[in-house]
Amino acid sequence: MVPCPKRILIVEDNKVDVRLLKDILESRGYEILLTGDGVEAIDLAFVSLPDLILMDIQLPGISGLEVTRRLRSDKRSRRIPIIAVTAFAMGWHEREALDSGCDAYISKPIAMQGFLSTVESFLSRFPHESPTASLNSRSSVNEYPWRRDHRFGSA
Repeated sequence: MVPCPKRILIVEDNKVDVRLLKDILESRGYEILLTGDGVEAIDLAFVSLPDLILMDIQLPGISGLEVTRRLRSDKRSRRIPIIAVTAFAMGWHEREALDSGCDAYISKPIAMQGFLSTVESFLSRFPHESPTASLNSRSSVNEYPWRRDHRFGSA
């Protein structure tokens, strides 16, 4: 039996960034889902249950931080790792993203090796368990072993 590729939801409204992220990740064999809309991102996460979400912070309408908070508040999506990938590069932006529920922070422009290392580290942490398996096995987001123990920059 051939294993299914890991599924990554990219939430990004900049077409150049979408193309870059999509091309990099597809070349590594990942299945990619795309949206540039925060509300659609929530719906896609609930329906597709991706293994990882790459979240832009500045989206039209609803911000990526608000999308992250909503995903963290729902048992269907609270265990899906979310990495903020954003042009906001100040230290307080990183803190705000992590406080909103993102598991890691990568500033743009991305450094390819660091980006891939971060993505692969989140996708390999629990190779025998889907991020949505056993949704009720933990009572809060802060109890997840991957939460806030790794912060990655673009260097």
